[in-house]
Parts: sequence; structure tokens; C-alpha cells
Amino acid sequence: MPAAGDRRTTRGPLSYRPEPGSIPTQPGVYRFRDGRGRVIYVGKAKNLRARLSSYFQDIGNLHQRTASMVTTAASVEWTVVNTEVEALQLEYSWIKEYDPRFNVKYRDDKSYPWLAVTVGEEFPRVMVGRGAKKKGTRYFGPYSHAWAIRETVDVLLRVFPMRSCSNGVFKRSAQIGRPCLLGYIDKCSGPCVGNVSADEHRAIVEDFCDFMAGQTRPFMRRIEKEMYAASDAMDFEKAARLRDDLGAMQRALEKQAVVLGDGADADVIALAEDPLEVAVQIFYVRGGRIRGQRGWVADRVDEGDTPELVQDFLLQLYAGTDRDQGAESVPREILVPALPPDADVFEELLSDLRGSRVAIRVPQRGDKKTLQETVARNAGQALALHKTKRASDLTTRNRALEEIQQALELEDVPLRIECYDVSNLQGTEVVASMVVFEDGLARKSEYRRFVIRGVEGQNDVASMHEVITRRFRRLLDEQARSETRPGDPADPASGPMLVDPETGRPRKFAYAPGLVVVDGGPPQVAAAQQALDELGIDDIPVCGLAKRLEEVWVPGQADPVILARSSEGLYLLQRLRDEAHRFAINHHRSRRSKSMVESVLDDVPGLGEVRRKTLMKHFGSLKKLREATVEEIATVPGIGARTAASIKEAVTTSSSGGRGTGATMTVNTATGEIIEETE
Repeated sequence: MPAAGDRRTTRGPLSYRPEPGSIPTQPGVYRFRDGRGRVIYVGKAKNLRARLSSYFQDIGNLHQRTASMVTTAASVEWTVVNTEVEALQLEYSWIKEYDPRFNVKYRDDKSYPWLAVTVGEEFPRVMVGRGAKKKGTRYFGPYSHAWAIRETVDVLLRVFPMRSCSNGVFKRSAQIGRPCLLGYIDKCSGPCVGNVSADEHRAIVEDFCDFMAGQTRPFMRRIEKEMYAASDAMDFEKAARLRDDLGAMQRALEKQAVVLGDGADADVIALAEDPLEVAVQIFYVRGGRIRGQRGWVADRVDEGDTPELVQDFLLQLYAGTDRDQGAESVPREILVPALPPDADVFEELLSDLRGSRVAIRVPQRGDKKTLQETVARNAGQALALHKTKRASDLTTRNRALEEIQQALELEDVPLRIECYDVSNLQGTEVVASMVVFEDGLARKSEYRRFVIRGVEGQNDVASMHEVITRRFRRLLDEQARSETRPGDPADPASGPMLVDPETGRPRKFAYAPGLVVVDGGPPQVAAAQQALDELGIDDIPVCGLAKRLEEVWVPGQADPVILARSSEGLYLLQRLRDEAHRFAINHHRSRRSKSMVESVLDDVPGLGEVRRKTLMKHFGSLKKLREATVEEIATVPGIGARTAASIKEAVTTSSSGGRGTGATMTVNTATGEIIEETE
């Protein structure tokens, strides 16, 4: 239940301290908000009253970072839950939703590749993947290098000849009735041409997954037994092939040294800390062998020691695990440098996700202690490398922003910069993009797209005027909506509320930039400035970057501002302009591809907008629709045999009429909307 502590002020934590006795003593999760309603810190507690009371003591007794948080905050609220496990889950959900600035956020120090098996498909495929995990896919790793995965897979395909080709290659081979090269050299069982059935191929896939999961001894013993049996039966060709398979598996296992003699499944975690940052390394050990490695780096934003840092890391690493993948992602044992304060609660949560007992331990001796020391050395090296890179990057970004401030004679450093670009094709499908950089880094969640409707023909100046007007009219509307908050008197000192009080999410256009950059020269700059003047906005500076000579134009000046070619400020403006151009072009292509599909299917009798979207949602791309047979098209809900024949004729005619069959489209499978087209 939220507290009655919603007063917002800048006079310190005592001004919004809840009334004595109003905070419950049950477990729960609490949120601190700043004067504009943004969530800046999320925490959990076994006893809310005891935990929150610790924040409202003499500022001098608080840690520096905690003092900074409570003085930045303007209100606190909480939610009571039944158990500490529920508190953990709610804390994770809120941290993920609100991205609070004072919570520790572990960031990957690089992109790690996974070995992925698409078990959800009829004929599963093994491949190298990166990024977030997807349902219907089984993952192994992550590994340090993609080439390590490919070498391992290449060796094991002779033992487990499963599919490793792309969907395009698979369908092409099925159409022509011949397998690809891997099928001829016995590194694929050829399910595309019917050499094995779907069930037989899945059995091969399951054996491969079991081997990668660490169940190696049964396969080794089975193949060795079959080899000797073939030799006794005088079938020396089969025996030689099995001998080679056995050697292939042994070579694959040699790449993964045994580190835990008991064949344990464990995640080994170690930290390297300094007063400002913390680096975390984790080794994934399955079947006693290191299957992968991963690293994170985070800023330290509170006074927590190693146990609290471990707790934050475990929460972010495991709390979002899907229950369907819990048995694979959560090991039986987690080795940490220090037990988190709520180790028993975490064990309960992780045991529920895994479906069996999970132990969190601090190794004291033996192989596990030695391995954790190795992981700790890796964490120390990662922290040192990160600090070297960050020092350079941070210095460069600061210098770039300062150079822009000095060149444009701005009052403040432009910490938030917005850049706008317009894209069209001979005056059709006119769109615009808005990209945002904060502290010199792209803030992609703040990017916005516009469809220009009030301008006829190819008129970039009028289009720029429209998009600036629309964006900053929304800013004024958001500020007007937030001037008087529900249940509170207007408080001009606190500024506009930038968070929707109903959803708790940031408003889309509520943040004012420190600088507006437009892609273009004096005409575009003048149009942007005119739009701001018409709205009565006089405190947001504008400039433009012309492509030809990379000149920076300012409203009302006859001559451009010239930045040195080696200037970090010019380089940052170029990055902004190029990112805005890329974003606008992608939006324009998606709009154009959607129009193209509609034009192809417009003349098909009985095919309206809803059925077109259903059709594209089912096939995913125009290329796949062209490749489909009439019978396959007719299986789409709402599409009969006669309509399917008309559709097939329409897409075939459009293909032979000048557009190659290589055109593909990315489709939003939830809505059927086409996102992007390529050829």
C-alpha cells in the first residue's frame, strides 16, 4: 500500500519524512521519487519501518551516496507484500521498469555469443547467437569468442549430424531435392531432402544437447562399445568411422578443461571493487567443465559492501529467469565471495525457478576456492581495463560537450541534445526522426518518429517546421498537464512533473533539450527557430549541421561557426546527424515497403486491410509469401482457395514485373505491421 508521503520539496529528507508510526513493519518494497516524479531508487526490506527510518537521520551520519539520494528525493512510497520472496520479485520488476539512477545497474562489458539450438522448430538448427534469449531456443554458454563455438560445432557435427543451415538454405535444398555441402560430407543428416524424418532428426538434436549439457560419458561409452562390436563383426569400415567419432568428441572435450573433479554444476562469481565502481565475473561450470564466461561493470551508487553488491547482482542475474528455462539457467550451486544478507530468501526463490534445491555458498578450500580466485583475477583485470577505457571516453565526451558550449556560446553545457532529420522520396512518404544524446551517449529509448502530413511535395524546410512545432507543442502540453498535480497544490519551485502519475513511466515529450540540432543549413535552422518562436519558447538554442562542408549554422548569423576537423565537438555533432539520418531512412523504408505490399495486394478481390495484415503476419515477408503454394496460402484464417489463387497470381506477377524475389520485409508479428524492407 503506498504511503501518504507524497510531499515534494528541495529542503531535505525531513520535509517528506512519513508521520511516525505510519510505516508498516511488514516486508515490502519502497521507492524514492524526485521532485518531478521520477523513481530514483528502489529497495526492499524485511521490516519497512526499520529500513526507511534509517534514511531519515542526520545527513552527516549517512554515506555520501545515500545522502545524495535522500536529498535528491522529494517523496517516498512503499508496497507491502506477504513474503520476502515476493519482495525480491517486486524489487526486480520495479528496477527493470523504472531504471532508477541510484540503483546499481550491472552492464555487460561486451556482447557474448551463445550456442543456440532452436528446439521449438520442426527441424531444430544449431547456430551462434548473441543478445537476449528467446523462447523455444535452448542455449549453451555464453562463450568468450564466436570462433570457439564454431570450432566445437564443426567437430561435433560429424558425431551429431543435425541441421546447421539457415532457413533459406534449408528451403532451397528442399525445393531442388539436393542437400547442401554439409549433407554430402556427412555433417548433416539431410532432413531437408527426407534422408531422416523429423523424429529421427530430433533424436540427434537431443543427443547433441545432452552432450553439450555435460552428459558426455554415456555417449563415449556407447560409441566405444559399438566400435568394438563392429570390429569383432569384421565391419572395419564402421569401426573406423566410430573411432573417428570418438576422437572428435575427445577433441571437443579437450577444449573444456575439467576444473571441478566432482562434476558439479555451478556458477562461480567474483567481484573486484573500488570506491566508485565494481566489476563482476562469472564462470559457468557444467559437468565440472567451464562452459562459458561473462562479465559486468557497474557504478557504485550506495554504501553497500560486498554482501549487498552480491545481492544486487544475483537479483539482476536470476530474478528475470523464465521458469521454463530455470533448470538450464540456474545451477545447483552458486559460489559467491560473500553471502548476500538474504541468502536463504534467494535460495528459496532460485529453488522455485529451477524446480530443485539451489545452494548459495562461499567456497573455503579445494578446487572451488582455487577456481573462484581465478575468477577474481579476471574481475580485477576487467575492472582495470574498464577504468582505462572509461577515463578516455569520459574525458572525450566532456571535452566534446564543452567545445560545443564554447563554439555556440551557450550558457550551460548541453547535457541533452536532440537532432532532427527529414526523409522523403520525391515528395512521397515524408517522415522525420528525432534522436537523443545524453552526456554524449545515444539514448535510444528516447528516439521518436514522425509522419509529416501537413506538407505537400518535397519541402524539407516546411517539414522541419512541422516536426519542431509538433515536438515542442507536446513539451508545452506535458508541462501544462503537470503544473498542478493530483492532490497537491501547485509548486512552481519543483518544476514540471516528467512522469505520468498513473503509469509511473516517463512522459514521451516531457524533457526539454539543452540544444536542438537539425540536419541542414540556414533554411532548416531558420524554420526550426521560427517554430520555437511561434510557440513562445526562447530558452532552447538551435543549430544546424550542413553536410557539404560540415558547417555549423546558428539562427540570425550570416556566417557559419567553423569547428576544427579534429574537434571532438564536431565529431559528436556528426554522430548525432548521422544517427538521425539513419533513423529517418529506416522509418522511410518501412513506410515505403508497406505501401508497396498494399499496392501488390490491392487488386486482389475480397482481400481487405485486415486480411492483408493477417497474411503478412502469417508469412512474415513478401519473399516467403511468393514462395508459398496456393494450398499454404489457403491455410491462413479467412483466406479461401479462390482468394489464395488470386494472391498467388498477384505476388507472382509483381515478382516478374521488375521486383526481384530477394525483397524481404521485417514484420511485427503481434500487429502484422511491416517494420523494414531490404533487397
